Amino acid sequence: MNLSITENAAVEVRKFMEAEGVNGEAGLRVRVVPGGCSGFQYAMNIEEAAGETDEIVKSGELRIFVDMFSAQYLDNVEIDYVSSVMGSGFTFNNPNASGGCGCGTSFSA
Repeated sequence: MNLSITENAAVEVRKFMEAEGVNGEAGLRVRVVPGGCSGFQYAMNIEEAAGETDEIVKSGELRIFVDMFSAQYLDNVEIDYVSSVMGSGFTFNNPNASGGCGCGTSFSA
């Protein structure tokens, strides 16, 4: 699985991890869940450890946990963090998506 995270996004994730006070086994859980206006949406949260069947992607010192269902939709995805006049947040550049919606948080595959 090829999942990448930009340095801007990694900095923001590390800020969240420091605020949570998590240990060295912790990482970022990235998931695809049913929902949103286009069929699927992304979900992220900090977890203390990977699950038994998770794929663990390492990006520098950051560990990213991906479950088997989500892995099929997250291959070759790049996670970024953008800040603009309209707001700031994480974005997903997903070449596997066949469509999306105006909100930018859901996609179809």
